[in-house]
Amino acid sequence: MSIGVHNIGQGCVTCLDHDEHYILTFPNGYGRQVNALIGIFIFNALSILTVPWIELGGECSISCSKTGYNASIVFHTKPFYGGKKHRITAEIFSPNDKKPFCSIEGEWNGVMYAKYSTGENAVFIDTKKMPTIKKKVRKLEDQDDFESRCLWKDVTYNLK
Repeated sequence: MSIGVHNIGQGCVTCLDHDEHYILTFPNGYGRQVNALIGIFIFNALSILTVPWIELGGECSISCSKTGYNASIVFHTKPFYGGKKHRITAEIFSPNDKKPFCSIEGEWNGVMYAKYSTGENAVFIDTKKMPTIKKKVRKLEDQDDFESRCLWKDVTYNLK
């Protein structure tokens, strides 16, 4: 049992300090909960539900027209048997280069490791050690009718 969301379109992240604009695409999102057959006891087959999890899958890209740098990212879904959840691989390219100067692998919600073309290996990022920053959102009464929190307030209230 699962549900999938296919993200269409692209986003833009602007780094004001460097006047750089990054165009990016998004991975697909999946909510998973798989029935697992665990054995047969006399005449009955026993099955349990695994703990549900959120999974990202698919290919994404990030590019900056000012610098020419770009990245190709793959979010790997967990195979039916074996394998790990939340895996990611990526390659980062310099302008006009066909070969990446850096390859990334690991877990998008954990530790990612970088391997540089120089042969150097390093921790790229450890998301579990990153501080949590509370987002700032305008009060509902200050939002327009079609801003997300205002538009979805009744659904949010009923879900809670």
